[in-house]
Amino acid sequence: QVQLVESGGGLVQPGGSLRLSCAPSENVVGIWPLGWYRQAPGKHRELVAGITTDGRTNYAESVEGRFTISRDSAKNRLYLQMSSLKSEDTAVYYCTVQYRNTETIWGQGTQVTVSS
Repeated sequence: QVQLVESGGGLVQPGGSLRLSCAPSENVVGIWPLGWYRQAPGKHRELVAGITTDGRTNYAESVEGRFTISRDSAKNRLYLQMSSLKSEDTAVYYCTVQYRNTETIWGQGTQVTVSS
């Protein structure tokens, strides 16, 4: 079973930036679709950004222009660059892979808190 380990979360002030990283235990970056989801307290989990095997990206409207999803196939890493952070971006962020296009595998999540 592929395991995903997120890192890079933390406390940041409004307007600040963070970069999340995802390290899969197997070579999946550039092979299967990848994504970042988040879940805020009392809310449903939502898609933040996704990247297909051919590099096409999509974003939630709420983060468009502020967040950038990217990957490094050579390092087998997925990233989420977050800028102009707002309090409403506070959530647990999860890395996902659509393994063999049939199974969604989730990481354990990393907490992002935006507060002054």
